[in-house]
Amino acid sequence: MSTDRLISYSEAINEALQEEMRRDADIVLMGEDIGSYGGVFKVTKGLYSEFGAERVIDTPISETGFIGAGVGAAMTGLIPIIEIMWIDFTLVALDQIVNQAAKLKYMSGGQTSIPLVIRTQGGGGRGNGAQHSQSLETIFAHIPGLKVVAPSTPYDAKGLLKTAVREGSPVIFIEHKMLYNQKGHVPLESYTIPLGQSDVKRRGKDVTLVSLSRMVLFSLEAAELLSQEGIEVEVIDLRTLVPLDLAAVIQSVKQTHRVVIVHEATGAYGWGAEISARIQEEAFDELDAPIVRVTAEDTPVPYNLNLEKEMLPQVKDIVNAIRKSIQ
Repeated sequence: MSTDRLISYSEAINEALQEEMRRDADIVLMGEDIGSYGGVFKVTKGLYSEFGAERVIDTPISETGFIGAGVGAAMTGLIPIIEIMWIDFTLVALDQIVNQAAKLKYMSGGQTSIPLVIRTQGGGGRGNGAQHSQSLETIFAHIPGLKVVAPSTPYDAKGLLKTAVREGSPVIFIEHKMLYNQKGHVPLESYTIPLGQSDVKRRGKDVTLVSLSRMVLFSLEAAELLSQEGIEVEVIDLRTLVPLDLAAVIQSVKQTHRVVIVHEATGAYGWGAEISARIQEEAFDELDAPIVRVTAEDTPVPYNLNLEKEMLPQVKDIVNAIRKSIQ
């Protein structure tokens, strides 16, 4: 008998936080408005009532301050889960994230661990403008010592967050603002999903499409449209950038011999370029066509929703890229 329920992405994250806090009393939440208000996206709703102000800590508007406090708390035995409500604001705390959290275990010869999760949300789709709509996952994927997770479904979000909390090292956990209301099947039973394990969201034989986060949904929609033309697209959801499941991508490329990479971040120096290079290095002879990337334009995100749609990848852009790959 199935115990799956349809719940939203935000509800799945909330359940993961609740279950992990009940499991381990060393877990504390920190962030702006996460207490009685429940967070700007209501992801932490109800947790303050159950766990109290000592474990669900409302912070001042100072990302530098509360990320630094979280690093210190992690060094001394707690497991902080810190919410930064817009990924754009992680840039305020780059020293704490990049120079402290990511490096302290290495610099202490393994004597110090930083079991820290930074939950944040990124991406466009709401007309929030250039300072509240960026996709900055590549910045963190470039930094040794950080793990980077970006789930696309409620099931993945819950399982990956529970793993991130137990990881014992710094994890950047990126939630897309346009996915919070997306519903999916999530079991009642507790489960985890290993980091570094991609998921084939759709099987296909003609082209491999590699993506993550909200762009997985766009990719699946594009694949469905193309199937009506007899083009079968295999959609791989990376789920995590670090660690990266390149083996699954290479295995798919050996079957389809064509690759399209889709990400919402701008194209220049993006993670799609890294994966493209790795495929060229490890499976060049398997390719029957050049690798195609579908990315945002190299410009700040506009406020105007129509301009934003022109700047960010859309389903039609993915469809056109796949057609280009198989010509």
